Amino acid sequence: MGYTALYRKFRPMTFAELVGQEHITRTLKNQIIADRVGHAYLFNGGRGTGKTSSAKILARAINCLNPKDGEPCNECEICKGAINGSLTDIVEMDAASNNSVEDIRSIREEVNFLPTKAKYRVYIIDEVHMLSSGAFNALLKTLEEPPEHVKFILATTEPQKLPATILSRCQRFDFKRISNEDITKRLKIVCDESNIEITEGALNIISVLAEGAMRDALSILERCIQDGDNKIDEDKIRDLVGIPKITFVHSITQAIIEYDIEKALTNTEDILNQGKDLNNFLWEIIKYIKDVLIYKSSGKLDLYSEEEINGIKNIADKVTKDRLVYLIYELSDLENSIKWSTQKTIMFQAGIIKLCNKEEKAAIQPASNSKSSVINVNTNNAVHTNYNEPIRNNLNTSTSIPKASTAIKNDKIYSSDLNKSWPKMVNDLRQSGKIVLYTNLVNTKAEQIDDNTVEIKFQKGITAFGKTVLEKQENINEISNLVSQACGKDIRIKYVSNAQNQISNYTPQDDIQKLAQDSEIPFNIIE
Repeated sequence: MGYTALYRKFRPMTFAELVGQEHITRTLKNQIIADRVGHAYLFNGGRGTGKTSSAKILARAINCLNPKDGEPCNECEICKGAINGSLTDIVEMDAASNNSVEDIRSIREEVNFLPTKAKYRVYIIDEVHMLSSGAFNALLKTLEEPPEHVKFILATTEPQKLPATILSRCQRFDFKRISNEDITKRLKIVCDESNIEITEGALNIISVLAEGAMRDALSILERCIQDGDNKIDEDKIRDLVGIPKITFVHSITQAIIEYDIEKALTNTEDILNQGKDLNNFLWEIIKYIKDVLIYKSSGKLDLYSEEEINGIKNIADKVTKDRLVYLIYELSDLENSIKWSTQKTIMFQAGIIKLCNKEEKAAIQPASNSKSSVINVNTNNAVHTNYNEPIRNNLNTSTSIPKASTAIKNDKIYSSDLNKSWPKMVNDLRQSGKIVLYTNLVNTKAEQIDDNTVEIKFQKGITAFGKTVLEKQENINEISNLVSQACGKDIRIKYVSNAQNQISNYTPQDDIQKLAQDSEIPFNIIE
């Protein structure tokens, strides 16, 4: 007999074996016991959470010759036929590859025939959201009024793509992301039955990496024993999936906290030389900073050794909660940015340099002290911040910001004549180390257009990168504070750009190189 993958070998055979979905299995068992099984079900949830397994168990349970407490016996003729695939009354269909009208029409023709052996003919349609519009229309009538001997079980990860007419005709069950604790318990059972020696730390790492999917957890476990060695520890998993050791993660986190650019770049270089995956590395840093925040807030932390806890305590003592939250958001944004970039290394290094820049230090302040004001950004051909709407010309977007009176304090004195004071304000940003903000405001002009509004004009347009920088909350606060200080009252800021095709020739490297030059940081762009 050929090799069977772990996730197939240990596929749940009863509702009791399903992990983390008790709210669903309890209801389904009660329906079977009371003989009140619906004609159509929709199982929705993330990958590897048990949708298809539940559908198979339900199909067997309603046809089982000797059911017990709503569970299939898995021993009778019907159950065995369903398990080995010889029972033609239970039909499994993958809508990803069988999504045409003709595929659904064949089902419509079949439902008129009685089952050959079982009580019900059951159709399990996986990835049902992949059906075409015509296929959904063909399915609708059959789904609405199927013969009594027919049951439908639809499974999907994207229920929002299903027509409302389909959704309204199904009993919907939402499968939850499986908890790390439940995944760990199941993995222990699998390891015991498979003679796999694994440490608690390794189990915890696999559970976290699985992200709520039991199938993914079993796939990771299987990768760890492919070399023939059934002994698994934390280091083995980290090496296999490209996760840096905790010492590297701790070291670069400490460098960011201490604004130590040289140390951060050295650690980054070490990680790159080891061929580690940058996305995994970023994920580890974000998770580690999150754990530092939890420790600083509660003084408790699981999954770490005493030595690692001491390292986390050392970092927690040097940083505020506000900055930890800020770093988590910034690193998450960086993760999203490099995901689509062709220059992942450059974007990663630039992001780390930015977080080690001391201008970020002054920008962090609690959001609870802020009041609402408005900032209007008028640009032609600009990238806008509302991603739920298409890009259009002459865009006007509004963003809530703190009033200038609550922004970062500045003890410099500026003339109320903005023609004279604005260049000085911009230059002072550079002198105070706010290089990123300074770089994007060079060659701009400020003009007061009424008692409460100042326009900042971008003669050469605003780049996508520049727009992201300028719309950051801390930078909006800084500019509002400077202008309001010169004008002697709270002022509303308005960015204005009339330049055409302002981002057509722009590349992220332009701003990275500019940042490096102004910061006097040795930094090479590699094509």
